[in-house]
Amino acid sequence: MSAYINCYKFTRLFPQSELYGLTSQIRRSSVSVASNIAEGYGRRSKPEYIQFLHIALGSLRELDTQLIIAKEVDLADKNLFTPLLNEVEEMQSILVASLNKLKA
Repeated sequence: MSAYINCYKFTRLFPQSELYGLTSQIRRSSVSVASNIAEGYGRRSKPEYIQFLHIALGSLRELDTQLIIAKEVDLADKNLFTPLLNEVEEMQSILVASLNKLKA
């Protein structure tokens, strides 16, 4: 869950003019990932859980894209993005592996 919290904290470095742009999008995507994992875990059936994990994965891929865009338009020091992007990519790998295991 640290990637989600780190994304939220990281966007504090963005200019105030981005509050309703990428700052908001990144925060919503990161919260959506964690929320969908939690909601899916609380469901009654395995297929429902899998469905929510797919939604979380979609949000995680949105987050990855938004971070790349923020990096390319220089919203913060580009060197600061690398650890965060690595965390997001690691979470994608974990989520894909979990989905594959649940579907097996």
